[in-house]
Amino acid sequence: MGFRLTNELAIRSGQAWKNLISASVVRVVDIFTNRGFGDSSLFIVTDYHPLSKTLLEHHHIGHNWARPARNNKDQVTEPVLWAYVVQIASALKQIHSSGLAARVVDASKILVTSKNRIRLNGCGILDIVQFDNNVPLAQLQRQDLANFGLVILSIGSGTAEAGQNFARSMDLFKRYFKKDLQDALVWLYSAMQNQERTIDQFISLISNQMITAFNGALHNDDTLHNDLSREVENARLVRLLAKLNFITERPEYEHDRAWSENGERYFLKLFRDYVFHQVDAQNRPVLDLGQVLTSLNKLDAGTDEKITLISRDEQSCFVVSYRELKKGVESAFSELLKRSPPPMVR
Repeated sequence: MGFRLTNELAIRSGQAWKNLISASVVRVVDIFTNRGFGDSSLFIVTDYHPLSKTLLEHHHIGHNWARPARNNKDQVTEPVLWAYVVQIASALKQIHSSGLAARVVDASKILVTSKNRIRLNGCGILDIVQFDNNVPLAQLQRQDLANFGLVILSIGSGTAEAGQNFARSMDLFKRYFKKDLQDALVWLYSAMQNQERTIDQFISLISNQMITAFNGALHNDDTLHNDLSREVENARLVRLLAKLNFITERPEYEHDRAWSENGERYFLKLFRDYVFHQVDAQNRPVLDLGQVLTSLNKLDAGTDEKITLISRDEQSCFVVSYRELKKGVESAFSELLKRSPPPMVR
């Protein structure tokens, strides 16, 4: 973003945001001024989250009191609302512990970057552009809590005017959400009237929900780890397939006795037929992906299991182990690398 900066010292107040690392805050990468536009312009560089929407856009929060039907696709559920509460609380905990205040806790500034995943955006901007406003930090932090409550109320009630008519918005909110969530919202909103309230106290208040969110995050981590493990397996087998196809039936070496199809290279050609060119009793192609993956995994592991390889004319039969085939792959591929100019993918 660009902004005309009149006080060069103001930029120093935003430097602390560059050191703030929170999973629920859009990271500030750099803050600098530039005179390329004929003035002293301020630029704030942040992480980019493509295809993200604000909470206001994501939940289609309007400026009316008409409450959507319960089965409407825009109706937020209580577990989702609790997920938002936990993430915003985590962000404010990190911000307040760093001696800062978010100051932009608003549904129009909080980004939804993936399913039920939100991040506070725009933090640090007001610290710079309102550099001369000497509002005590504790007051700004309590305002964060109050604004936090209004965000949850706006999403739950479906109106952007929750701050103008809190009581009416709460009446709508109470129809659909349980008392624990109602109490947490009221606690946040009343933070400006109680100078002792802090984000740490609020986190203690919702500790059960924090545990639930943490447990969900661990399950999600396990799912991602399992998915990644499968992708790693895929890459391993693709590399093995690439080596086999680099080696077998190279036309440029067809009449080269040093690369003729005998020995290990002949075995590898027959192994390829064994894996991909099998037929049944009626001479129909057998397309068994499970057998392909099993054979390739055994080859990659180099097991001692033996298999029978038959030539295409059915005049020759060989019994070899996967260990011998694996040694053949490595030996033939190494020889091929010696004959090839760099660079090569190894």
